[in-house]
Amino acid sequence: MTTDATTDAAVGTPDGRPPAPLVPLHCLLRGEAGPPRQAVLPTGTPVWVLTRHADVRQALAHPALGRASLYAPDAPPTVLTPNILDDPSSILNSDGPGHQAIRRTVQRAFTPRAIERWRPWVDGVVRELVDGLVASGSPAEVVGALTKPLPVRVISRLMELEGLDTDRLGYWSDHALSTTAYSAEEIAAAIREFGEFGHRLVLERRKNPGDDLVSSLVRAADQTGEMTEAQITSLTIGLVIAGHETTMTSFGNALVYLLDPQRAEHPQRAEHPDAVGGAWRRIGEDPAAATAATEQILRTVPLGDRVNAPGQLRRATADVEVGGVVIPAGAIVAADTTAANADPEVYPPGPLDLFAPLGTPSLTFGAGPHHCLGAWLARMELELGLHHLARALPDLRLATPVDRIEWRTGLLTRSPLRLEVAW
Repeated sequence: MTTDATTDAAVGTPDGRPPAPLVPLHCLLRGEAGPPRQAVLPTGTPVWVLTRHADVRQALAHPALGRASLYAPDAPPTVLTPNILDDPSSILNSDGPGHQAIRRTVQRAFTPRAIERWRPWVDGVVRELVDGLVASGSPAEVVGALTKPLPVRVISRLMELEGLDTDRLGYWSDHALSTTAYSAEEIAAAIREFGEFGHRLVLERRKNPGDDLVSSLVRAADQTGEMTEAQITSLTIGLVIAGHETTMTSFGNALVYLLDPQRAEHPQRAEHPDAVGGAWRRIGEDPAAATAATEQILRTVPLGDRVNAPGQLRRATADVEVGGVVIPAGAIVAADTTAANADPEVYPPGPLDLFAPLGTPSLTFGAGPHHCLGAWLARMELELGLHHLARALPDLRLATPVDRIEWRTGLLTRSPLRLEVAW
């Protein structure tokens, strides 16, 4: 989820060239895991690229490799067009004690009891949407019927935003996570409007608190006194975006992956040919299989196509040794979680066992102080969505050839704009 997490959604190809824009993400070539190497960002700024699992995990957890210093007065430019992830006051771009204070506040609202309490109605939302898709008849367009409304419905319920203009939410999200789709002026205007909405929401829930997530965040922040009003507002709108963007993206991409009839032919993400046809049915028959497949899909199918930066960006505040190389103070580091998630020293090379448990957690949601706060929600929605859809429609198939899928482009994340399916 975007809040504190998805800067790795936009990452660059190993040779610096942008990938073909209409290729399913599970077909893109990954950078091979290897020693730290030097490259150049689109802004012209030099960067150290880390691709091995151990190196990436070390960088994401190291106190001398932070986010806040990316926005220091002497920092070189790292993005061509700033978006919502480039707000210096946000939790994503804070480090050290200040960052930990904010996370402590937020975690008061994300208790295990709350998470388990939400599962039954998330399950209910999934079932309702799947039933509606089935009732509409074959063929159907699954993005508009399921992958997009599911996370919007869930985050609206969590934050008690029933009645929220979903078209406006999509507008805000697309601009907030834009890389090339909109101008800097358009992005700034949309983020400003979104921020005004978030501030009104915070003020209203402070005045009339309820049992929703926003009220819990405001109450926790006011009790601890460790967050400014701007930080509470930034976190609130970040959760609105994060609460639906990652799930919509991963769900749509997962369906392309699972229903792609040529999946067994892709060398980097191949499965045993005899396992491809039965994988979808198994996900529907066994909730545990859906859980395992969710973890493997999150590990192997990236959220974005790595055009704007070669990984999660950090800046060294002191000399740091990573992978046998000394990264000098002031240097920019890119932690390529996509490559790290395929490191053959950690994950078995060769045909993918979609239902094998991960021996080592993936780095899809980051690691260390900035590990995604909402990773549990994205996982829950994806595993429930895949399980119930596969159970209801065990013969589901793509109704549009993979090479003719319409994609959302120019954003940090990439997923199908439309996805026709049949059964």
